[in-house]
Amino acid sequence: MYLSPIHLRQAVNTLKSGGVIAYPTEAVWGLGCDPFNEQAVLDLLALKQRPMAKGLILIAASVEQVEPYLQLLTSEQRQTVVDSWPAAKTWVVPVEEQFPIWVRGEHLSVAVRVSAHPPVQALCNAFGGAIISTSANITGKKTAKTTLQIRQQLADGVDYIFSAPLGGLKNPSQIRDARTGQILRAS
Repeated sequence: MYLSPIHLRQAVNTLKSGGVIAYPTEAVWGLGCDPFNEQAVLDLLALKQRPMAKGLILIAASVEQVEPYLQLLTSEQRQTVVDSWPAAKTWVVPVEEQFPIWVRGEHLSVAVRVSAHPPVQALCNAFGGAIISTSANITGKKTAKTTLQIRQQLADGVDYIFSAPLGGLKNPSQIRDARTGQILRAS
């Protein structure tokens, strides 16, 4: 799959400068930003009209990029999570209270995924770590599956659209609790 180095560089520059991007995930378009830039996350939440309390997903290119967030799992739980990646499988893992509230919301956990989708991998590798991943839509409205739908729904609120193909999945990733194995969202 060809990914334009110019588009990739622009997407990463936008992330690093505190902007919000739209990018293709395994099934739908996502919105992303630097998870450790509080203002960028607040801008993304305002754009989506999503309450901070719900929390957000972090998406990455490799286990190494999310390793710091797996530390509170037992070795068995960690192995189950790691063995499932890279894939469209999101796991909710426990985090310490000092983990940014603007990412974890009202929870002492965060959702993480290591994607097998080449545009996501390229984006996270070029950025140097995990980014926020949430569907590209206003909360409660239909999730964008095209760049036109992103523009129609989110107008000028997105700072950059990383043009690359969606993955071939029909539904967003499954979400499971890493401690219990309980499915929180079916795929």
